[in-house]
Amino acid sequence: MNAFSFLVSTIFDLYLMVVILRIWLQLARADFYNPFSQFVVKATHPIVAPMRRVLPSMGNLDTASVVLALLVVIAKFVILSLMAGANIDIVTIFIVSVVSVIKEAGVLLFWMLIIRAILSWVSQGHNPIEMVMGQLTEPLLAPIRRILPPMGGLDLSLLVMMIILNFLNILLSQYVPFWANV
Repeated sequence: MNAFSFLVSTIFDLYLMVVILRIWLQLARADFYNPFSQFVVKATHPIVAPMRRVLPSMGNLDTASVVLALLVVIAKFVILSLMAGANIDIVTIFIVSVVSVIKEAGVLLFWMLIIRAILSWVSQGHNPIEMVMGQLTEPLLAPIRRILPPMGGLDLSLLVMMIILNFLNILLSQYVPFWANV
């Protein structure tokens, strides 16, 4: 991978994470007035707002944000294909884009769990990012805590969730041919 491909890929991946966070914040009904939530909304609003006029929400799912996530990944793969001089097959790019959005959501969840664990060790009080991460990850960790209660003051639900995420990543790498390369 050359330097320009790395730069293009990184920029699109970072913006994709922000778009996925917007979808996730709405699904989890996280605090909208939190500074971190405000950053995510302001970073995506100029593109999502016009799309919402055409694409209405379906229940709690903001379809405009989902379409934006897919468009970001499609644009990334089209630009990278053009830079490499490769042929553009829109069906393949669409399929790979759907898989890429799902995988990026899992990667984002994994890193949020890591950051949440580290913050739990060093945080002196409630900071806005820690509060939003709690609102986003708690619905996934609460069922694990019901099965596996804290042992000796240690909450092992984060570890169990990270093991589950890695298991799913490895499992899908075996059965989806391009999962590991996305």
